[in-house]
Amino acid sequence: MVGVSSHRRPGLTPDDLESLSAALAAGKRATVYLRDPMPSLGLDAGASARVVSIDGSTVMVSPKGVDDQLPFEADELQKTRAATSASSARQRAARATPAPNPGQPPKPVQAPKPVAQKPKAESPQAPAVRAEHSSRTEPETDTVKPRPVPPKAPRRPKTASVVSVTVASAGESTWTVSVSHGSRKGKATEVTADRVARAMRELGDETAVAAVDGVIESARAAAQERIDELTRELESARAALAHLDGESTDD
Repeated sequence: MVGVSSHRRPGLTPDDLESLSAALAAGKRATVYLRDPMPSLGLDAGASARVVSIDGSTVMVSPKGVDDQLPFEADELQKTRAATSASSARQRAARATPAPNPGQPPKPVQAPKPVAQKPKAESPQAPAVRAEHSSRTEPETDTVKPRPVPPKAPRRPKTASVVSVTVASAGESTWTVSVSHGSRKGKATEVTADRVARAMRELGDETAVAAVDGVIESARAAAQERIDELTRELESARAALAHLDGESTDD
């Protein structure tokens, strides 16, 4: 009995994701390979793809020959090129062929019966004798045809998640920026007002620039008013201190 086994290469491991992230952070090119074909995009199994970004177990890649970025899960990719399709076809055919049943004894082969020699004059019956001899000497075998493997349905490409950036004013001079991936919200990061104003001008949206400038101007006016108030309190305190110092001299 001969058994044939097929070991499929695993997808990207956590260590693979970490090394790919480190390569991206260092500005290096990171390449992975598709585990399954995508006929709708003309991609075969083992096609190479450049890693664009990694978010948890989701890897955004740009396959070779496709002008688009597609998200894949880690188990849908691998770090090395897949085996050839001919080897995979031979393995599938070997798995489809059933092994012989050890509990069933083989069928006995009938020995050919002796055929009496006939005179040469009876030559027309000679082909019939040869045919009978050939049919009785061949062993009876059962030919099992492998079942056809149904084609695998192409995997539908996943749609990229929506990314939104929120800039909010959290006080007179405090601003926060947060990034959301779909329904997952990121942690808000505090930034200064001048960086927010500079970012809005880089975007070139006049409405956003006017809104941010209005908040900053209001915060500036409030800060100036507070400075004036503290200045008056300071002058008052200095006058009181000078008066106390004068009384001490008179004494």
